[in-house]
Amino acid sequence: MSNPRQITTRERHLILLYSNWEFAMKPTDFYAKWGVSYEQIALICSRSDSTVRGWFRNGKNQRYPTRNDSLNLALMNLLLEHFEEIPQEVLHWLKLNLF
Repeated sequence: MSNPRQITTRERHLILLYSNWEFAMKPTDFYAKWGVSYEQIALICSRSDSTVRGWFRNGKNQRYPTRNDSLNLALMNLLLEHFEEIPQEVLHWLKLNLF
């Protein structure tokens, strides 16, 4: 096993900032902003189509997204808004690690 890289003070500060970050987006807001389907939202959040449909229902059958669901939507919103500004090296890294 290799030796893990030591965390610096700067990196500890970044971890603290991230852990307290109030970064979220409601499914209804994401849906209204982007021309996506419930199925695409399900892909973004790694949820079933029926779970996502439940987020848009009212009444006793309504479901609610988790904090991670809202975070995934906020991150996807950020990527969609700033896609052209993302350096090619970062896009390449994401492609290699996501597919």
